Order: sequence, then structure tokens, then C-alpha cells
Amino acid sequence: MYKLIISYDGTDYAGWQSQGDGSTVSEALVKSFVDVFKSQPALRGVSRTDAGVHAMGQVALLKTSVTIDPERLAFAWNNRLPNSIVVKNAKLVGPDFKLHAHVIEKIYHYHFFVQRPQPFMARYGWYFQKPLDFAKLKQALQLFVGTHDFRSFCTGYDWDDTVRTINSIDLEYLDKYQMYRIVVKGPRFLRYMIRRIVGACLQIASNSYMDANMLKIVMQQKNPEQTLLNAPAQGLMLYKIRYQEEELDDEEQGLFQLF
Repeated sequence: MYKLIISYDGTDYAGWQSQGDGSTVSEALVKSFVDVFKSQPALRGVSRTDAGVHAMGQVALLKTSVTIDPERLAFAWNNRLPNSIVVKNAKLVGPDFKLHAHVIEKIYHYHFFVQRPQPFMARYGWYFQKPLDFAKLKQALQLFVGTHDFRSFCTGYDWDDTVRTINSIDLEYLDKYQMYRIVVKGPRFLRYMIRRIVGACLQIASNSYMDANMLKIVMQQKNPEQTLLNAPAQGLMLYKIRYQEEELDDEEQGLFQLF
């Protein structure tokens, strides 16, 4: 088995998870693998990123009958993949490796602009055109840190267990790209959870008549049909998945200079 770290631009894909029509990231990976190695693999990703969502550090487990040096495997595979997908690293793992159970933390970035972005950056962030109260935005984001029932901030289909823990949320400004970044860290997330949190917080911060404490009320109502904004997919990026062997992951992923 191989543990993979994969980077992709999700703009033209219907998410990670296979849908049987060739439109997803995992399907593109499997098709190119078969083309190169003439063998059908089993591929599972840690996070099922949605349509339009990007990844810098998606982690996947590859099961295959092909036996080849990991570096050669990644090199040959990348030569057949579309430009929007790169296998950044591959390494052999034993049968005791747990794709999900050994995860310590997932790190997501959400990018947004308050000025019209450069064309080559526009597909990686949300152009939010209303004036923002950044003090209120920071206050709103911090309301979500900790362990809460996020039923009001998911798709509405995650009914079994909607309690999640967010370890931290930070707001940064990248002067080089004139872009803001919200960094969200936690062990597990619900579908649409980060996008709904970001959308709600930006809506609160852009309306003088709305108070950040409104978010507490919405959370307590546990109503996924609440009508606060859902941030668009193109601003969300799965940046990194931290495992127990963290010192290896840092070296494997590199320090992504662009983001």
C-alpha cells in the first residue's frame, strides 16, 4: 500500500469522491493509473472535498498489485495526469496504517478578496464586494472555536452526529496577493461546515444591523435550513492533514510557497 499526498485544482471537477461518470478527482487519478500501470487500483481519500474545492495536501491510500519504488510510481503517474492534479509524494505503508484513525488534525484555508483579484488568482478565492468590519469578523469566527453541535452549519443530511471540535480559527492577510485567508484547524468537519461558517461570518461582518452573537442563536437552533450565506467552493482549500508521524509530513509536503 502507498500513502499519497495529492494536490489539485478542483475548479473543473465534481469533487473528490467517485460518481461513476469520470468527473471527479479520484476518477481522474484512477484512470491515469490504469493507463500507466495497466492495473486497477483501489484509492481512498481522507477528505471528500466537494465540487470546486481545491487541495494542497489531500492524503489518499492506494492499494495495488503493482510493486514499484514510490518515487518512480509518482513520477510515472504524474506524467499521465492532467495539469490540474499532482501526486506530490508517495511512500509505502504497512497494513497497520489507518487512513482516518491516525489523523491528528485537518487544516483548511479559505481565501477571499475585498478588491477585484488578479485573473490568475480569482479561481482560488471569493471576491466579497461588501465593506467588512474586520473586528466583528474576528469576533464572529472565534465563536465557533471549541466543541459545538454544528447541525445548523452543515448540509442537513449529517444527522447521526453533528458535534465537532474546531481547535482554532485565524484570520491572516497575504499582502503579496492582496488576499485574506481564514485558517481553520480541527480533527473532523461536516460537509459544507467551513463554507457555511465563513459565509455566515462575512455576512455578519458586512451588515451593521447584525450582531455576532446572532451566530450563537443560530447554532443553538440546530437548523440546517437557516439562511445565512454559504461561501462559494472556489475559496476553500484542504491545505494539510496532520498524522501522528508529523515530522515526516512536513518534509513530504514541502512549504507550499504560493499558498
